[in-house]
This record gives sequence, C-alpha cells and structure tokens, in this order.
Amino acid sequence: MIRLSVKVDHVATLREARGGAEPDPVAAVLLAELGGARGITVHLREDRRHIQERDVELLRTVIKTKLNLEMGVSEEIVKIALKIKPDMATLVPEEEGEVTTQGGLDLSRDNPRLKEVISLLHQAKIPVSLFINPDPNSVKKSHRLGADMVELHTGIYAEKKDPLEAATEVERIAGAAVLARKLTLGVNAGHDLNYQNVDKICLIEDIEEFSIGHSIISRACLVGMKEATREMVRLIEG
Repeated sequence: MIRLSVKVDHVATLREARGGAEPDPVAAVLLAELGGARGITVHLREDRRHIQERDVELLRTVIKTKLNLEMGVSEEIVKIALKIKPDMATLVPEEEGEVTTQGGLDLSRDNPRLKEVISLLHQAKIPVSLFINPDPNSVKKSHRLGADMVELHTGIYAEKKDPLEAATEVERIAGAAVLARKLTLGVNAGHDLNYQNVDKICLIEDIEEFSIGHSIISRACLVGMKEATREMVRLIEG
C-alpha cells in the first residue's frame, strides 16, 4: 500500500507573503496527520522562501509520523540536518530563482559533494533519498552513491495532456521503480501529482510513498487541511 507524505511548504509560502505568523505549518501538519498522512515533507531551501529553520525544529518535536527533510547540499543546510536529525533526508537540486524544483538531480557527472553529504547523513544515522528523473542511469548511479532510496520525479508525466504520452511516461516511471527495487532501493515518487492524475501512478506496485504538496494545500484552502489530506489518502490507498 502506498503511503502519503504531505508537503507543507506552501502553508509557509502563504505566511511569508504577509510576514506574520499565520498560517502556521505546525498546525497544518497536525491536521494532515489527523487526515491520515503517513509522513510530512518540508523543503528547507537556502533562500528560505517558505520553510524556516525554526519550522523544522518545531516540526521535529510534534510530528507523530515521519519527517522527511528535502534539502540541497550546502554546508549550512547539511549542518542543520545533522542537528535536527529528520527521519529521512531527500537530496534535491536547487536553482536560484526557480519557482519550484525543475527536475531530478543531474547524476550524469561525478559529484563528490553529493557523495560526501550522503556519507555525513549516514554517519548521523539519517536515511538518504535522492530526487531523480525516472531513468535507468539515474537509478543505477543512486545505488552506486550509496542512497537508501530514490524519489522518482513525476513532473513530466503530470505535464502530459495526451493520454498516450502520459501512458508512456507512466511506463518509464514504472521501469525505473522496478529497477530501483531490484537494486534494493526504496522507491518514492512526487512532483505535480494531484487529485486528477495520481490514479495512474498508484498502479505502480513498486512505489512505496508519494510526496504531494501544492495540490493538497490548494484543496485545503477550500475544504480544510484534514479533509484535503483525507481525500488524497482515499485516492492512493484505495
């Protein structure tokens, strides 16, 4: 059964738009867990555009399920992760000025810093996931780097309007998931999944967890965080 990890970054985005204290990501997390979330994901970006270090510190103390910290590999962010000790760290690419993460990590070239960060997190007993594009080479490189799991980027699938093109992308994601499991990697997936398109990805048996944020937060503006989470849980858990 696929688990849902709710990404609450955009609760903080709304808060930062006014510079006040509301809405509170911590309150949103409690409601998401009541709605059936099996985990919580936050991305502590270098530019601090939404989630702040204090948010992560507070969430570490209140989350009852699992804290997944998305992060880059800068020295500052790594130090925070080692101090807070999330239940899992997902390493993602960050580009200055991007609206959201544009794709998976580029693993086509050697990246000594990435390998170093994986080692540092492992020394602190923090499992590591790599956010990657769903292709065999990225899966194999993740395994060689020593990752514990991968999160497959579903953004290209979500962009497809043509059913045949979408189906082809689902097959690509499924193939990457099968390979990852053969290599004993855990398999998560996420990016631009929503209430309308998640059903096809739910059919991929090798995926263990979805990380979904923007769609749930958008829905929560209309029906509340607990109900928005519950609706997504119903879709992915059947």
